[in-house]
Amino acid sequence: MVKDQALMEDWIVACRAEDVQDKPIQVMIMGERLVIFRNSKGVHAFKDLCIHRGAALSLGEVKNDCLVCPYHAWEYDDSGACVSIPQLPEGRKIPKKAKAVSYSCQEKYDLVWVNLAGNEPALFTYPPMADEAYHNIIWGPQQVTAKPPRVVENFLDVGHLAVVHEGYLGEKKHREISDYKVHREGERIFSDEIAIFQPDPDGSGQAKNVYYTYEILRPLTVLFTKRDPDTNTKMTILLTVRPIDEEKSMAYGIMSFNYETGNSDADTIAFQDEIFSQDKPIVENQKPEELPLDLQVELSLVSDRVSIAYRQYLKECGVVLGTS
Repeated sequence: MVKDQALMEDWIVACRAEDVQDKPIQVMIMGERLVIFRNSKGVHAFKDLCIHRGAALSLGEVKNDCLVCPYHAWEYDDSGACVSIPQLPEGRKIPKKAKAVSYSCQEKYDLVWVNLAGNEPALFTYPPMADEAYHNIIWGPQQVTAKPPRVVENFLDVGHLAVVHEGYLGEKKHREISDYKVHREGERIFSDEIAIFQPDPDGSGQAKNVYYTYEILRPLTVLFTKRDPDTNTKMTILLTVRPIDEEKSMAYGIMSFNYETGNSDADTIAFQDEIFSQDKPIVENQKPEELPLDLQVELSLVSDRVSIAYRQYLKECGVVLGTS
């Protein structure tokens, strides 16, 4: 397992809730192989290892609310306790060591979250999911051969929109970024609204400024909100990243709209996939691979204030994975 106490004590996205159906699935988080399964009580996460002979529990099945090992059919309840060993003679007690390693797990915002440290801190709030005015779409997963902080910082980078995403999210003649500030109110970290000129932000074919607000929720979870000043409608995208191991990341998102987009969910996801495909080669080839937390290592501009705040936040949290 990748050792990073700050991330181990946080909630890390494991998968989409829809990925966990009747059969258990295998998920890698920070180099640890986990099995995620669902029973009548909800979703659960174990280390993907049967203590008996090391079989992958994710290859088994869920039966009578228990996770059944595919090798010798040992049954584990959702606490991790082994409740049945078919090979034992009748009346023989199950050894006390017959337990699976369990992790805290919860389903929220149509995603499954795991805490590797065994504690259960409060998960961040995402108001659009509780607001009937919003239509929410789960995006991803998308794998990236890059460390999580690089993936997250790219999402927070306002200056690249008119360069990497020219014709989509920006225009060559309008690459300037007006000055803005980042604010801290208690644990909340967020930017001013930032004017971004876009060629067709609402599908009307009319170019205009829209306004982005960025917010840092957790070390690997951030969001931005785009507001249209003419209609005052909003779109919010939440990005959250799962560290697969020391080199690879998996990105997930929630896209929320409080207006009718005129597109199907599939079309919206396809557009976001296209945007992400433009970012991917950039992020996968950045050097150094680790995000420098010393602000003197890389040259920053005023337009980089959100990413500067993100680096400072990671340093305060003590995040080790993907930082230097």
